[in-house]
Amino acid sequence: MSVFEIRRGTSPVILGLPHTGTDVPPEIRDRLNDNGKLLADTDWHIHRLYEGLLDDASAVRATFHRYVIDANRDPAGVSLYPGQNTTGLVPETDFDGKPIWRDGASPTEADIAMRLDRFHAPYHAALLAEIERVKAIHGVVILYDCHSIRSHIPFLFEGRLPDFNIGTDGGRTCDRRIEDAALATVASATGFTGILNGRFKGGWTTRHYGRPETGVHAIQMELAQSTHLAAEEPPFAYDPEKADRLRVHLKDILTRLERLAPELKKSLAGVEP
Repeated sequence: MSVFEIRRGTSPVILGLPHTGTDVPPEIRDRLNDNGKLLADTDWHIHRLYEGLLDDASAVRATFHRYVIDANRDPAGVSLYPGQNTTGLVPETDFDGKPIWRDGASPTEADIAMRLDRFHAPYHAALLAEIERVKAIHGVVILYDCHSIRSHIPFLFEGRLPDFNIGTDGGRTCDRRIEDAALATVASATGFTGILNGRFKGGWTTRHYGRPETGVHAIQMELAQSTHLAAEEPPFAYDPEKADRLRVHLKDILTRLERLAPELKKSLAGVEP
């Protein structure tokens, strides 16, 4: 089983897809309890949602599920949101705080080390290689990390999540023009809500790779699943009508980002755009 899928394109934009995979090796699945086997915290259908929106965009997608190991967490196990409820490198619970492993079957330190080596590291090696390849072509890269989550999860956040949740770690992971481009689309998206660096400020992928001073920009988009699912509960079915309305705006964001690349390259070289 390959732990990632990669599509190599010629655009300066790379789509990261760390949480759409549902593959769980049998020896790991057998240790999940009935709640864990639901795989409820998947970023359901996100790879389908973004498919074909930007010609020649590269995409790197993890095929393994986040319960195997979370490809968007620090391999050292450092929390993304200290002091707040969240899930770790290998989650012990789901997003509602409920256990996902059978009694006595929680992953050990040895399990985590094996999964880092077998799943987490190969995915990020592939992503880094693609970043380096695209940067060699364009001089800059815009890594757009694609995510989704249920719009109401009291264990993680109060109230209802906005539809578009843009994360740049407080502006540290990308040029401000990238933030502005994404926000411009969200502001004009009738019927949708959005926020910059709200509850979700960008995960480890965004924070780790986003180094705008080197020409590598990273932005995370966390979509409320109510924007493209028929319901935010099993079987988590894709709603084509909802998705099509959303895809118009996602395409606009990606197109705006792609068009920014030449300006970003000039700025990196010290030339005013």
